[in-house]
Amino acid sequence: MQIRNNRVWAVPAAVALVVITLDQLAKLWVVDTLGPATMTNFLPILGDTVRIAYSHNTGVAFSMLQGHPELLTLLSLLIVAAAIYFYSTQLPNQRLHIQMIMGLIVGGALGNIIDRVRLGYVVDFISVGWFPIFNLADSAISVGAALLMLQFLRDEIAQRGDSQALTPQ
Repeated sequence: MQIRNNRVWAVPAAVALVVITLDQLAKLWVVDTLGPATMTNFLPILGDTVRIAYSHNTGVAFSMLQGHPELLTLLSLLIVAAAIYFYSTQLPNQRLHIQMIMGLIVGGALGNIIDRVRLGYVVDFISVGWFPIFNLADSAISVGAALLMLQFLRDEIAQRGDSQALTPQ
């Protein structure tokens, strides 16, 4: 287990801190600029297609599973703990991009957990067309998860290529 190697924790911690800071500052700005009432004021970015819209989310990412904040907070903490365990025991955590991916996922999760504990809901504010409103933390989690899946796919392809190269034709 590589959990004692401090070098594998510096990058994820730094990335997570940046994600949390940007997420919380953006949410404070949105509440200050568009609040206190939700979904009454909007800032258009690209017409009505992309806009900033202040919303409360008592569910999980992209407004799913509304109305269970205590359960969702506990579930989120368990997911963060599992991600950290998985990172420390299963992932090639010496790779810089894996460290950055872990920082995105954990930072995003912690950004939303901070909202749930502090407010009882998550502040969402990015509205893109028909897609559910989301925030920077949701984006960090989604981008991190997508990059991690791509990394697994790349590793699988590389492993298959190596095993095929070793197999006599």
